[in-house]
Amino acid sequence: MSITQISDYLNTHQQLVEATAGLTEEQLKWKAEPGSWSVTEVLAHLADHSIVVSFRIRDILAGTTAQLPAFNQDAWVSGQYANQGSAADSLALFRSLLNYNGLLLDRLSAEDWERSGINFKGETVRITDIVRSFIAHVQNHLNQIARIKQAAAAATFVQ
Repeated sequence: MSITQISDYLNTHQQLVEATAGLTEEQLKWKAEPGSWSVTEVLAHLADHSIVVSFRIRDILAGTTAQLPAFNQDAWVSGQYANQGSAADSLALFRSLLNYNGLLLDRLSAEDWERSGINFKGETVRITDIVRSFIAHVQNHLNQIARIKQAAAAATFVQ
């Protein structure tokens, strides 16, 4: 993995900060409908996802042959009452995990980046794939945040 890719990985936090800048607590917790996620819940999910990815990378590096864990994102978000939490706390955890993982990623050799495990779908995934997928995953949720903000603005305008 290149320095640029590690930089892209680390930059995901700043992208989230920019996407949520200026939002009030009400806007952060607004939901289009009960079953949808708020911006706060998206951020909690991304912090959770970062925890899981951190574990997966370390499990591969440890040579564990067990299947890499999956997690039920909706159950995690609802089970921890994420919308009652703080967007700032989720962003702080996200940033901390990125920084901690970034230090690890900087230490990996080219061979380490190619080490692999078996995901919950039974597919072989390399550490490089996990990091690239994480970056893409954050991009998907940045788009989701933009849609939530747009829908909230439209709902406010209609009322």
